[in-house]
Amino acid sequence: MGWCFNDHFEAVELAHHCKEIGLVAMEGIPREAYPEVKKLGLDISLVSSHGFAKGPCNPDYHDEVVSKLSEAIEVAEQVNCKSVITFTGMRYDGMDEEEAGKRCVETWKEVLPQAEKAGVTLVLEHLNSRDDSHPMKGHPGYFGDDVDHCIDLIREVDSPNFKLLFDIYHVSVMNGDIIRRIRQYKDLIGHYHTAGNPGRAEMDETQEINYPPIMREILATGYESFVAQEFIPEWEDPILALRHAAQLCDV
Repeated sequence: MGWCFNDHFEAVELAHHCKEIGLVAMEGIPREAYPEVKKLGLDISLVSSHGFAKGPCNPDYHDEVVSKLSEAIEVAEQVNCKSVITFTGMRYDGMDEEEAGKRCVETWKEVLPQAEKAGVTLVLEHLNSRDDSHPMKGHPGYFGDDVDHCIDLIREVDSPNFKLLFDIYHVSVMNGDIIRRIRQYKDLIGHYHTAGNPGRAEMDETQEINYPPIMREILATGYESFVAQEFIPEWEDPILALRHAAQLCDV
């Protein structure tokens, strides 16, 4: 996940490190870096779209969400990427939660015919709203902060091209019971993200999530797509941290 390393490396420099470690894809990087990254033999695992703040739960952002999702689907098709990320957006004053959920579902359904035609899956990311220590460690006010509610929305959309982005860190913070949820929702999961908890840092002995059995469970479900390393490095050597994460998750 490129953005996690922005303080250390430009996207193409990071791509060289990823290739040397043995990783097979990148996401969360500027689109202008896609050609150079793909030249290195790396795939683009996920294309960004409208961001987590301005989402379809708020009618003020409907047109922007549709436009940016449509554009992202086109980009994904061009670079042979099978996934585009989407979000619910943030709660707002006077919001009716049931109506907000309906708006999300209706908005996603607007762009799904394009996604289905392109062979692209929209993946809805669940985010935690508990951690307020850092703008990217938690998102207070995020509407889709209950992974079970996100699954309900996905079932309402009812398309094989609309699935859950199961962020293991965010699920750990908000819901827990990670392996049982992976088993429960395996048919509706289209992408995974990692990070240590607490702190969204390296997956080392300072945090509470035990990744090898989680990775084995993901494999046991038959999942064959990408698991993106989305931790914010705190070790002195960020590439050593990335190598450690890759080795930890290589089961």
